[in-house]
Amino acid sequence: MKKQWTKFIIVLVLYLLFLFWVKSWLGLLVVPFIFDVYITKKIKWQWWKDSEKPVRVLMSWVDAIIFALVAVYFINLFFFQNYVIPSSSLEKSLLRGDYLFVSKLSYGPRIPQTPLTMPLTQHTLPVFGTKSYIEWPQWKYRRVSGLGQVEQNDIVVFNYPAGDTVMSDERYQAQDYYQYCYAYGIQSTPTNTTVDSMSAQQRWDYYQTVMRNGAEIVKSNPAEFGDIITRPTDRRENYVKRCVGLPGQTLQIKDQKIFIDGKATKEPDNVQFSYFVRLKQMIPDATLEELSITMEDIQSMNVSGYMPMTKKAAEALAKMPDYVEFVRPVTDADHMDSGKTYPVNGNYGWTRDNYGPIWIPAKGKKVSLTLDNIAIYDRPIRVYEGNDLQVRDGKIFINGKETNEYTFQMDYYWMMGDNRHNSADSRYWGFVPEDHVVGKPIFIWLSINPEDLGPKIRWKRMFRMVDNIR
Repeated sequence: MKKQWTKFIIVLVLYLLFLFWVKSWLGLLVVPFIFDVYITKKIKWQWWKDSEKPVRVLMSWVDAIIFALVAVYFINLFFFQNYVIPSSSLEKSLLRGDYLFVSKLSYGPRIPQTPLTMPLTQHTLPVFGTKSYIEWPQWKYRRVSGLGQVEQNDIVVFNYPAGDTVMSDERYQAQDYYQYCYAYGIQSTPTNTTVDSMSAQQRWDYYQTVMRNGAEIVKSNPAEFGDIITRPTDRRENYVKRCVGLPGQTLQIKDQKIFIDGKATKEPDNVQFSYFVRLKQMIPDATLEELSITMEDIQSMNVSGYMPMTKKAAEALAKMPDYVEFVRPVTDADHMDSGKTYPVNGNYGWTRDNYGPIWIPAKGKKVSLTLDNIAIYDRPIRVYEGNDLQVRDGKIFINGKETNEYTFQMDYYWMMGDNRHNSADSRYWGFVPEDHVVGKPIFIWLSINPEDLGPKIRWKRMFRMVDNIR
């Protein structure tokens, strides 16, 4: 009996420390059951062990599976989870096929906002294609203490902010719903004048109509786009990008260079931009592998005439006249259509290479609101912080009250991919609220090459620390 009491005390202390950490004293309701497991044993938790063999065998498997699922759910929720790089937006810093060990402790784990969800799924049940979560109950955002905060140039895993609304058809699930609404709305909303010649109020009303008309077109075509689905914050798709702007900072991009509070920042070592390339003959595979040029890059060049490369790779190709006719960087002057930059209901003339300046909201900080900047802060105020925002007769109303300022309730971040011309990031969908931050990748525990070029398993990348990728 002394041994059982020792076990009980150890488990109880650990459990109480956990409750203190997450600040959830409702968990004290579980203490009598822990006491029963180790001391009183009134409840037959493993009643099936005394049953006949078929029931005993079946229930032993059920017991093991339930325990494993609960353990995985608990570990993924509060400590760490696996994440695989699905796209090339961070190449050549992180590669497609890199499996990341993502720490929830680095920034502090979130208390689940959608607690009733199937472990090992994000939002959809495999095979069945249905939701893997129940939307009720929905708890308010709360994050427990972690080891630190998001810092400049951290690579961060977060929930995709524009993923609050998605199109269910598989062809469009990874697409930006709001970009589609904008594109179809522009086509279906005639105007007798140019947007530049409109007053600020007219521009606001026009873009509201554009987005409303586009949303109606998408919604009325389920055969093409599927149903329109909304997702809670923690059930949105996971993205991974580099944090280039912190709360309270002012970010600007000038000729592809990022400036923070007026000062140029250091670019990541493997930052990529698109280059026009024309080949005389195919470059040897060994050279392509040495320059980290993938078959996906080559296919992009064959289709469009340009491909993403590091500056080092571009300079190397330029010195290969037997294989390369010319190499030239893609700039705004080439008028490449890369999508509507954030905010889609604005008219700032910003591009992916020349953007801003834009102030990144910080918790407790006020911003002066005008008809010239309301499009930038409309989504954080209205969607992320749950306010009613309207603009009428040249005046701004929040929750029915006229105002010219707003105090933010959360911190926000600006995330961008290192593959700058091939990344759907904050330049297209805006700020990342703090309640969307999932965790910090610590190291690459496995790297599988999806290309035909090079080894199938990238042994040299295994157990590489992500913090060293700068």
